[in-house]
Amino acid sequence: SNLRAVADCLKAHYVPVRVGVNGGSLDKKYAHLPAAEAMCQSALEYCAWLEKYGVYDIVVSVKSSCVRDMIECNRMLSRRCDYPLHLGVTEAGTERMGLIKSAAGIGLLLLHGIGDTIRVSLTAEPVKEVYAGLDLLKAIGLRSGGVRFVSCPTCGRTAIDLIKIAGEVEEKLRNCKKDITVAVMGCAVNGPGEAREADIGLAGGKGVGLIFRKGEIIRRVPESDLVQALLEEVERL
Repeated sequence: SNLRAVADCLKAHYVPVRVGVNGGSLDKKYAHLPAAEAMCQSALEYCAWLEKYGVYDIVVSVKSSCVRDMIECNRMLSRRCDYPLHLGVTEAGTERMGLIKSAAGIGLLLLHGIGDTIRVSLTAEPVKEVYAGLDLLKAIGLRSGGVRFVSCPTCGRTAIDLIKIAGEVEEKLRNCKKDITVAVMGCAVNGPGEAREADIGLAGGKGVGLIFRKGEIIRRVPESDLVQALLEEVERL
């Protein structure tokens, strides 16, 4: 059979195989089952076919555009098989919604010890998927290194263009490899105080801002120079 030929080739060249099941294209024989159970049974059936021909170097990937179904199916698989699981919410949407759905689905499973590899699916440039995946892993503590970026929401005390400045700092430091926490805070009240654990940070004022390190103010600079001053201090760390 065709499957035997594929299996023989996989074994001959020591190539692993991914068994992929998509919630939107299941065999009709599973139509009577809840979506998560249907995806799980389908994936395990494919695995059994491969096992029949001696292939055990398998990665299982079950994806759905429904976060709840994706989570529940991977939970089932983690109980019913020992194969590594590739996590992802498929057809997750644009950058905004894709990030939200992927963080909810992938993040929850990883925090419960389920999952071995991931893919954040976005209707966006592919490089943004990579950054999103790395940021997700950093956010839940599964990846170290690189900048941990924190910033506060705006409030009545904010006297600088915090949204613009935060975006600029995050972009400038996106490829920084230093294992540091950088804070961008809207005012001197929240800045050095609430972000005292940051290795370096800035806090805004009326036309002037503060650069602080571990809660201690080290520089006062005009608002127009805040980002550059922060980047200079990051270089010194």
